[in-house]
Amino acid sequence: MNFKLLFPTFRNRFLFVKSRLKKYARTEPWEKGLNLGTGEGDYDRMIAGYCQELIGCDVNPEDLAHARALNAGVMNLHYEVNNALALSYSDQTFDLIVSCEVIEHVGKPEKMVLEMYRVLKPGGTVIMTFPSREFPFTYDPVNRIWQVTRGDGSREFAISQGAYAFGHDYLIGSNDFKKWALNAGFEIVEFQGLSRHLVGLLEMYWTGIVQRIFKKNAGNVTSDTQGGLKVRPASTKDPVLAVVTDLLLALDLLLFGWTNRSVGKGVILRKPNAQ
Repeated sequence: MNFKLLFPTFRNRFLFVKSRLKKYARTEPWEKGLNLGTGEGDYDRMIAGYCQELIGCDVNPEDLAHARALNAGVMNLHYEVNNALALSYSDQTFDLIVSCEVIEHVGKPEKMVLEMYRVLKPGGTVIMTFPSREFPFTYDPVNRIWQVTRGDGSREFAISQGAYAFGHDYLIGSNDFKKWALNAGFEIVEFQGLSRHLVGLLEMYWTGIVQRIFKKNAGNVTSDTQGGLKVRPASTKDPVLAVVTDLLLALDLLLFGWTNRSVGKGVILRKPNAQ
C-alpha cells in the first residue's frame, strides 16, 4: 500500500488532484501531460489515465527510478530528468501540467511559473498544490509566533520543523503566487485552502520528524543522502484505513472551511487561448 495516503495533508492533496482531473477532463484524453516534480510517482498512474502520453520529470534520478518501478506497465508513461527552472521542452508542448509540492523547493518559484506557462499550450490546464505561508497556528505555533514577532531582515522561520520541515526553506504566500501567475499570463480558475486547523493539530511537528527518520530522500533534494530507514511506497493502492483519514478531512472542512488559514493550497490555472 501507499502509506502516505494515510496522512491527512498528503491525502487531501491527492484527492484534490484526483477530483480536478475528473472535473476538467476533456471528452478526449489530454494529448500530452507533464507531472513536473513527479518524485516517487505517487500520482502518475492516476494522471496517466487522463492522458494519451504522460511525462514524469524530476531532478532526482533515484526518485525517478523508484517511480518507474512503481508504475511499471503504464504504457503511456515515461520518466526523465529535468529541471523545473530550465525545462528542456519546446514552447507549447503540453495540454496538462500537474505539480504537487514542488514550487517551494526550486529556489526561484516565480521562474518555475514562467516555465510552466512557456511549455503549456494555449487553453491548457495546470493543477498545483503547495505549502502555504498562511498555515494555521495549530500546525506550527513556534513558527507562526516567529512570523508575527520577527524583525525585518530575519529569516522566515525559527525552527526547521512543522511547516518548515520537509526541506522547506521558504513557503508560498497566496498573494505572491497570484502575482506570479497573473504576471506570467495565467488565468486563476481555482485557489483554495487544503487542510486547516484540525488537520494541522493532528500533524503538528511529528510528521516532519517521522519523515526525517523513515522516508527516502526526506529533504526532497537532488540525491538521496537524507532519511533514516529509507522507506518507499510499494504500491499506488489506497490503504483500507484511508476511509478514516477521509472522515477527518471532512470534519476539518466542516469545522474550519471558513478560514483562509491552511497547511496547503490547491490551485487550477489556465493558459488563455491565443487571440
